Amino acid sequence: MIELQNVVKHFGDVRAVDGITLTVPRGEFFCVLGPNAAGKTTTIKMIVGLIRPNSGSVKVAGFDVQAEPLEARERLSYVPDFPFLYDKLTPWEFLRFTGQLFRMSDAAIQSGAADLVDRFHLGEWLHKPIEGLSHGTRQRVAIASALLHQPEVFVIDEPMVGLDPHHARVVKDLLRERSRAGMTVFLSTHQINVADELADRVGIIHRGRLLAVGTPDEIRRRAGTDGELERAFLAITEDEPVSGVEEAQGGTRRPGGPV
Repeated sequence: MIELQNVVKHFGDVRAVDGITLTVPRGEFFCVLGPNAAGKTTTIKMIVGLIRPNSGSVKVAGFDVQAEPLEARERLSYVPDFPFLYDKLTPWEFLRFTGQLFRMSDAAIQSGAADLVDRFHLGEWLHKPIEGLSHGTRQRVAIASALLHQPEVFVIDEPMVGLDPHHARVVKDLLRERSRAGMTVFLSTHQINVADELADRVGIIHRGRLLAVGTPDEIRRRAGTDGELERAFLAITEDEPVSGVEEAQGGTRRPGGPV
């Protein structure tokens, strides 16, 4: 679960995040959309504890990210849009290193890594230095390593960057499987079709404020549009402020979505 309560972050005179309140329950696949500089990445960095809010609170799996950072971080994984990897390591060494950070046994690392290596088709590259890998292959290594310890909360920023269509599908399917098994997914993307396809609920952030939260169909109805979710997104972000915006904690979930 992720809980944000009236979170504010400003950089000098710039109010990057302006009083966001949101609850993402266990097992929900939540996608956040917004124009450039809307506050999405700043919000993500506060969720994962990389920056401190000026006011408000953030909890991950019931732990306050600022007051109980180790407990919160033990239960989450974060993949930024341009993840950092140790170039001199091989993918296998990086997977093993990540597993050890989370105090996994060698047997658990071997078992979990074998499945992820197979799903992400990393076998050919497993023992080659990361510095020689393509951007897409590095992205697959980053996502696989982040999923290795079976996190309760998975936060990912622009996951499809650099991925070919086949491996983009692998990522979509794997995150959806993990979400249905109870992992909370918080995904930020500019690819509105990805949110429409995968999300139980969507949040639209603009100018640091959470303008609308709901299922893709609820977002369409609120914007008074039909067809592609992009039309609703454009209507909401162009017509700010939006009347009748759902409270962040509320809303229904897609039929058959995780409980």
